[in-house]
Amino acid sequence: MLDVSDDVRAEIGDEEADRLLAGENAPGSYDCTSCRTPGNPDQERTSTVLFVGGETAVLAFAHASCIPSQVVSVSEEQLQGAVRSITGQSSSQAAPVPAAPNAQAAPAAGEQAVLGVTCGQILIGSDLHAAIVVEPTGPIARPGSTGPGDEFLPMMIEAGFLPVTNVASEPSLLHGWSVLVAMGQLHAVLQNGPEGSRPSAWWQAHQPLGLTDGWRASANQRNTVLVYAAPAGSIGQQPREDLLRDALEKAAAGGLLVAAAMPLAGT
Repeated sequence: MLDVSDDVRAEIGDEEADRLLAGENAPGSYDCTSCRTPGNPDQERTSTVLFVGGETAVLAFAHASCIPSQVVSVSEEQLQGAVRSITGQSSSQAAPVPAAPNAQAAPAAGEQAVLGVTCGQILIGSDLHAAIVVEPTGPIARPGSTGPGDEFLPMMIEAGFLPVTNVASEPSLLHGWSVLVAMGQLHAVLQNGPEGSRPSAWWQAHQPLGLTDGWRASANQRNTVLVYAAPAGSIGQQPREDLLRDALEKAAAGGLLVAAAMPLAGT
């Protein structure tokens, strides 16, 4: 009951793909690379997920109900972190998880900037939603600009994020973007490449970020992550999810918050 997509087959070759489908190299059991719960390809449909780095490729397995078989491009450093997590060398999990300033990102207009990312759950109505909050550590100017202004929010709006006036409302889906959670950790926010090429990282963690069981459960239940963004100094590194929610509401009231919903990719 193993699924091998055409993209995965093209990467690993027909011979290896056929061996997998014949059960020769398929695992008897596995921990789903998305929800981290056990799976068995003899009892349930299972996806092959190939993570490809600069010099390394890792074949992982997931419940087909969590994600389809696919190829996911990640940095070599991220892939080595995934390998360490597979072999049980990853660190503990906690949320919210402040990440600033450990990540490089390319905002909509292409300029390199240091972004901080915090993971937490947001209550909308009576339902908890997995969310990440993106906030630069300083003002972001457009490429070639010499002025002191902060263009982060306008660039995010140009990229398709929408202003948030009420945190109690769920953001709209942003097509072409997705959130990469692999081996139970947050790796990147992806943006589709031109003309249907493989997605590339708009933001990626220098070290994959640990996620709570609750965060992963909410993300997998809806196959969606809510991504909020605010200019430097609007949110801060909040130690609790209630304080994170308060900071988001304050930023929204001040017209300093944009958001989008994104599907999970490669998780």
